[in-house]
Amino acid sequence: MRIVRYFESLLDPTALPPEAPPPSGLIAFYWHYARQARLLVAGLFVAGFAVALLDTTIPVFIGRVVGLIANQPPSSLLGQAWPELLGMALVLLIARPAAILLQNLFTHQAIAAGLSNLVRWQSHWHVVRQSWSFFQNDFAGRVANRVMQTGPALRESVVAGTNAVLYILVYGGSAILLMSSNDVRLALPAMLWFAAYGLLLWRFVPRLRRGSREMSEVRSALTGRVVDSYTNILTVKLFARPQDEDQFVRSSVDEHTEKFRGQLRLITHFGISLALINATMVVGTGAVALWLWTRGDIAVAAVAMALPLTWQIANIAGWVAQNVTAIFENVGVVQDGMRSIAVPRQMQDRPGAATLRVTRGAVRFEGVYFGYGKTKGVLNGIDLAIAPGERVGLVGRSGSGKSTLVNLLLRFYELEGGRILIDGQDIAEATQESLRAHIAMVTQDTSLLHRSIRDNIRYGRPGAGEAEIRDAAARAHALPFIEAAEDWHGRRGFDAHVGERGVKLSGGQRQRIAIARVILKNAPILVLDEATSALDSEVEAAIQEQLDSLMKGRTVIAIAHRLSTIARMDRLVVLDHGRVVEEGTHAGLLAAGGTYARLWQRQSGGFQTLAPDAHLDVTPA
Repeated sequence: MRIVRYFESLLDPTALPPEAPPPSGLIAFYWHYARQARLLVAGLFVAGFAVALLDTTIPVFIGRVVGLIANQPPSSLLGQAWPELLGMALVLLIARPAAILLQNLFTHQAIAAGLSNLVRWQSHWHVVRQSWSFFQNDFAGRVANRVMQTGPALRESVVAGTNAVLYILVYGGSAILLMSSNDVRLALPAMLWFAAYGLLLWRFVPRLRRGSREMSEVRSALTGRVVDSYTNILTVKLFARPQDEDQFVRSSVDEHTEKFRGQLRLITHFGISLALINATMVVGTGAVALWLWTRGDIAVAAVAMALPLTWQIANIAGWVAQNVTAIFENVGVVQDGMRSIAVPRQMQDRPGAATLRVTRGAVRFEGVYFGYGKTKGVLNGIDLAIAPGERVGLVGRSGSGKSTLVNLLLRFYELEGGRILIDGQDIAEATQESLRAHIAMVTQDTSLLHRSIRDNIRYGRPGAGEAEIRDAAARAHALPFIEAAEDWHGRRGFDAHVGERGVKLSGGQRQRIAIARVILKNAPILVLDEATSALDSEVEAAIQEQLDSLMKGRTVIAIAHRLSTIARMDRLVVLDHGRVVEEGTHAGLLAAGGTYARLWQRQSGGFQTLAPDAHLDVTPA
């Protein structure tokens, strides 16, 4: 056990990766990970070399024993040949098992778990740092499947490739040398077999590799479709569309089946072709050996050695063929995984990016242009200054650019023109983590982690104590339902898990957890994007008081389609077609009779005034 644990400790599966993502070339991608275990791979190579050489001795020993029996009388055989027989026994009983043990220790203990999870961990490390748009453009399930499958596939192809190629070269080369040492004609069938085997690999391997890559791609697409159906199961149930989902997945299953069958046809053709050349080699070697023996050119010991050698080469060739098939299946999986892993980061921190320092919380948008890469922009030259501690509400029709402006503040996208400053610092020159550490946000579509309620609240400040977590929950009016919560494993209160994306909680409960998380984060800049949209009027009124308290002394940017929820902001900024068209207080904008007044008229049904301390709950028609 001590030796086993020593080999298990040779590779740290959670070692931090290089900062740059893995390269996009296949060989370079393999080397990116394999070089971190290069000494282990070298050890595996040496152990495999030793096993192959020692396996070559078995037919030699068989031939030698036959020769001894043929040339020695039974009465003197053991007396004269015992040192040689003992040496053979020690090789088979000690040296060969020791070499196999060493090979297994490198393969199973040092490499299998360590390298598989090293690839998984470092791939995840890179993927989780990709931009938000990266995840918007793919199935989350497919990305996760690629991260999980690439590790074992890469490790298996490295190990199998090392063992298979090394074994056939060492064993086959040794066999040819041994047979040639008796008579070069005895090795001719094996030499011809090697040429035929190489031709067979040249013909089939590229097709197997191409088929494996295509099959891996359609398997990944199938996984993505299945996960998409499961993730949106509520929509499937609400619209009673399981049959449509059947068809959506069935078409992908059919495509995968067709690719799989094509790959299996290649494997069958390869297998029968290999069986034919193997049989030809064994029969040819036997015929040549008997012919040479009848001529007196070789001894019976050479015949006894040659036949097991060629039969073993045939068996090894079959084993290598299976490994070649598996290797290229795994190479296909790795190539598919590279589509998500070996991807340059779209939103990297700039070289020399500094830590953002926020002391006041002043936010300024200067000539901001952005259009998601399209010709027609979403934001067309936004100029907006928000003073420290000022509460600003963003108002406008859907598509006017409100959420886009907030996403740019959080640097989820690169600006196409202009700049954004916080306390005079260009956020493009700051690290993204330090920027987002100073901004707290409550979104309309609250998504919680599939963890405990405590973990979800503490996500705002990982070092917070139990009392601080409870206080934040109480201020968000979440404590009563949290204390009554119980999950499917019997965990209660703050220990209860909320399910995937918080599915075990109602929309209002998820919103209150999110507000508690923001309260705990205590950031100097607060962004509210429909923060109370999922709450009923009574709870919203109670939480609004806490939000009013939370907003004091902080710079606030609030978005709400219900204008009543932001009417008490210090200033309202009206956006239309990506431009600021109006600014002012609620009363001033109503008096101006412009865009805001028309929006208010449409929502309130004619109420034109709002007392400064009132909270009017008007839901749009």
